[in-house]
Amino acid sequence: LSCPLALHGQRGFKQNNSSFQSIQTWYVFFSVFVVDLREVVFVIQSQRNSFHVQQAEKLRKDLLLQAQALQESPPVILLLHTLTDNEGDWSILPLLPYLSSQFGKNSSWIMFLEEDTRVKLHKLHEVLKKFDRRKEWFLGKPLHDEESTIIHHYAFSENPAAFEYPDFSAGWALSISLVNSLTSKIEEEPLKSDFTIDLKHEVALYIWEDGKGPRLTGIPELCTFPEHKPRAQYCATTVSSHSPVCGQPVKSDNIFVAVKTCKKFHSDRVPVVKKTWAKRASLLEYYSDYADPSIPTIDLGVPNTERGHCGKTFAILRRFLSSHVPKTDWLLIVDDDTLISLPRLQALLSCYDSSEPVCLGERYGYGLGQGGYSYITGGGGMVFSREAVVQLLASGCKCYSNDAPDDMVLGMCLNALRVPVTHSPLFHQARPEDYAKEFLAHQTPISFHKHWNIDPIAVFNKWLLNDKHTEGLQKSTKEEL
Repeated sequence: LSCPLALHGQRGFKQNNSSFQSIQTWYVFFSVFVVDLREVVFVIQSQRNSFHVQQAEKLRKDLLLQAQALQESPPVILLLHTLTDNEGDWSILPLLPYLSSQFGKNSSWIMFLEEDTRVKLHKLHEVLKKFDRRKEWFLGKPLHDEESTIIHHYAFSENPAAFEYPDFSAGWALSISLVNSLTSKIEEEPLKSDFTIDLKHEVALYIWEDGKGPRLTGIPELCTFPEHKPRAQYCATTVSSHSPVCGQPVKSDNIFVAVKTCKKFHSDRVPVVKKTWAKRASLLEYYSDYADPSIPTIDLGVPNTERGHCGKTFAILRRFLSSHVPKTDWLLIVDDDTLISLPRLQALLSCYDSSEPVCLGERYGYGLGQGGYSYITGGGGMVFSREAVVQLLASGCKCYSNDAPDDMVLGMCLNALRVPVTHSPLFHQARPEDYAKEFLAHQTPISFHKHWNIDPIAVFNKWLLNDKHTEGLQKSTKEEL
């Protein structure tokens, strides 16, 4: 670009000025819209459990192999669970200052991936080149609510579909300009100590900031089709499977099922359990504040409480390790209005090592912006390996009152023990109506919760009864082995 200036005098410069400006404009355009893969930082939303570490490493290796095949320099690939000691990193917002400090000057994009997200690097590269990286961009596959929902605190109740948030399974991206801007906001006004319930919605709300920040830009190439489907050929991202299966399902007689109930629900909720999923359980007990031999229920000596069931849950944990029940590797604790597929749970547990302390379900958080802790929300079902229960009770962890929230107290105890809370999006704290249709469309759900304003038997039959998908996955897994 300096050659015309060196070869020509003042008149020559004037004659060539227009062509120089054209070259300069092209150069600016090229530098803004052409993205080197080295400028994309991939953050795999990994977890500390050994199975999830393996899944994240597989994805990392695949990305590196693709970059090598494209003869590109390898991009930066981070495993989220390894970055800092902050429990709240999985809630993303507390992690942004770290990402800004490390990559805020020399990178263009932060691309977040779930462990099951599959990426076609060359197609993703083409997508990112379409956007001016100097601007604040929030990219993803959009979801929206059909009706206002409790998991989103009934936000946008007048028009729930007006607000879009990303489906994390498809991957989602922030321009580094937006990351730096959000970091400044966090540093000026620290994150509130609050609940983390549906992370993807809460991140989108924080970025939007009541209209002051950018809305999500929908990207058609970010997909949640299974990677082998014909429609996926146009996608930059896909999903690997609807539900992981790692071998032979855990046998039903190796899972002890504890149902929490109380006298006032014996006549309406317990019959639903018996008509739907309980018939697939080999070992199941109902725990109540009243011993009813017709069910039968067991009175653990803990009075019923209107809120929180900590006393009852810890009594169940102690009973699980006692000689009063058969010895099993796994414990499942559910509410009497939980709907669950035990065959799908058995298939999922084939991926986990029961000799490790495993606590599995739908993960929520409290106070993660200020340290805080994670916990498995009880309504969708809480799964514990025997080793996890042994460590919990050996630690001296206990309820501060019988009506304390059991799931949150357990979360505090696990956090103190440094035992990871492991998230699966296949467990659901609410009803199917409370989730975006597109989100559920690429799942094989394991559980839902609440009978409010629904026919629970019809919901079970529609969403949880059919096990053909699980059987197909087991067959394909055997063929691969």
